[in-house]
Amino acid sequence: MQLHISPSLRHVTVLQGKGVRELIQVKVGGKKVSYRMILYSLLFFTFLLRFVFVLSTVDSIDGETRCSSLGCLGKRIGPRLLGRRMDQSVPEVMYRVLEQPIDKDELQGRTDIPQTLEEFMAEVKDSGFDARTFALKLREMVSLMEERTRTAKIQEYLYRHVASSSIPKQLHCLALRLANEHSTNAAARLQLPSAELVPALVDNSYYHFVLASDNVLAAAVVATSIVHNSLRPHKFVIHIITDRKTYYPMQAWFSLHPLSPAIVEVKALHHFDWFSKGKVPVLEAMEKDQKVRSQFRGGSSAIIANNTDKPKVIAAKLQALSPKYNSMMNHIRIHLPELFPSLNKLVFLDDDIVVQTDLSPLWDIDLNGKVNGAVETCRGEDKYVMSKKLKNYLNFSHPLIAQHFNPEECAWAYGMNIFDLEAWRKTNISNTYHQWLEQNLKSDLSLWQLGTLPPGLIAFHGHVQAIDPFWHMLGLGYQENTSYEDAESAGVIHFNGRAKPWLDIAFPQLRPLWAKYVDFSDKFVKSCHIRAA
Repeated sequence: MQLHISPSLRHVTVLQGKGVRELIQVKVGGKKVSYRMILYSLLFFTFLLRFVFVLSTVDSIDGETRCSSLGCLGKRIGPRLLGRRMDQSVPEVMYRVLEQPIDKDELQGRTDIPQTLEEFMAEVKDSGFDARTFALKLREMVSLMEERTRTAKIQEYLYRHVASSSIPKQLHCLALRLANEHSTNAAARLQLPSAELVPALVDNSYYHFVLASDNVLAAAVVATSIVHNSLRPHKFVIHIITDRKTYYPMQAWFSLHPLSPAIVEVKALHHFDWFSKGKVPVLEAMEKDQKVRSQFRGGSSAIIANNTDKPKVIAAKLQALSPKYNSMMNHIRIHLPELFPSLNKLVFLDDDIVVQTDLSPLWDIDLNGKVNGAVETCRGEDKYVMSKKLKNYLNFSHPLIAQHFNPEECAWAYGMNIFDLEAWRKTNISNTYHQWLEQNLKSDLSLWQLGTLPPGLIAFHGHVQAIDPFWHMLGLGYQENTSYEDAESAGVIHFNGRAKPWLDIAFPQLRPLWAKYVDFSDKFVKSCHIRAA
C-alpha cells in the first residue's frame, strides 16, 4: 500500500501495496518520510494536546466561558501559543478588583483578614476562592499590612527625631561634672591659650581651624583627631567657639586635656567684641526663626497625625523642627570675617566630623579667587549620598527661587570648608544670607525648610570652588551603606544626619571610627558611663 500526500497537503491518495513496510515509507511531494519521523510527530502532537488541555482548564478556573468547539478553542489558545497574551496571564477580574480604592478605616478592628501569608494560603486552600474573591482577600490583607508598616515607619522617624534632638544623659552628666570641676579646681580654669602663645591666634603663618560647638565630647574628638593626624601640630591653632552655658565645661576639658604642641583657644560668643556691640543680624533672624519653627505644621503631634503624607515626607517635616536649625553654632559661620578680622584663611569644621589625615595641604589648594572651598555632592560612587542638587534643598515651585537659580546645579556640603576670608570681605555674602533668611521666614519656610545649608547655597552662589571628595566623606549619620574600609580611607568623615556617633542610634559598624579618639578610661568619661559601644 502507498500513501501519497500532495505538497499543498490538500490531497491524500492511498494505493494498494505489498506490505506493512511500504505503509511506513511514505512519500510526500516526491520525498520519503521515515517511520522515525512519523513516530516523533505523533509524540509532538500528543504533547500539544496535553498543553491545549491545560490552557483550556486554566481558562475555566479564571472564570471565562468554556469553549464548546475547536474553533473557539483555537481562537483563544492560538494567540497564547504565539506569545500575544503573555501580558494577560493575570485574570482581568483580578486587575479590576485590585485597582479599586479601599477605605482603610473599614479594615480597622476586623478579625477576618489574614495576618500572615501562611494564614492567607491556608484560607485559599480551605475555601477554594474564585479569582474575584482571591483578589478581594489579597487587597484587604496587603492594605492592612501597608497601613501597619506606614504607622511603624512613622513611629521610627518620631523616635529618631526625639533621640537626635535630646541631650543624652551621659553628655549632660559630663557637662555638669566639668562645670563643677571648673569651680573647684584652679587647673581647670587655665587661660587658653597661655599668654606667650596668644600672638599665634592672629598669625597667618599658622594653620587655623575653627570649630563651633556646645557639645564638649564632640569638640574633644574633632580637636584630638586634628592634632593626632597632623604632621606639624606645633603649627596648628584650633579656635573653639561655644555658647555661654557650655563655656566653663569646655574650658575645663581643654585645660585638663591639653593637646600640646598644638594651640587651643576656647572662647564663648559673648567674648567677641563684634558680637557684643549693637544689633547682630543673625540673632534677630534666629529669634524670628524660633517662633516660626515652634508653630511649623502644628508641631510634631500634628505632623505625625497626617494620614496622607508618606513616611519620608513626615520625616522631613520632623527634621525641620530640630533644635539644631535654630542653634547659633550653626549660623555663626556666616560671620567668620567679623569674628576673625586678622586672619586671611581658615578651615571651618562641624562637631560631627572626624579628621583622619594631615589637613595642612588644604592651604595649598588654589581656590581661584573663590571664597569657599567645598566638596560637591552631586557626583560620586555613592549615588544615595552624592546625588544632591539645588532642587534637593530649595523649593523651586516658589517663583522667587525658580527665577534666580537652576534646579540641576550641583550642591556642595558644609562640615569641612576652606574659607578665604580676604576674598570674602570683598563680597556681599553675609548680607545676602540674612536677606534670604528674612524672605524664608516671611514666607512661612516656603523657600526651604531645613537648616543653614539652603541659605548658604544661596549666599555663596558663584563663590564656591570644588575640591577633591577625599577631603570630605558625607552621610555616615543617615545611611549605613558606607563600608568601614571606605570610610577609613577618607581624609575627613562626616556623621551628618540623625545617627550621631555619640548617640545610641549610631550605626555600630561606623561608630568605632569616632570612638577611637575618646579616652574611655578618663575619669570624667568613665564616671558618666560613656562607653565605646
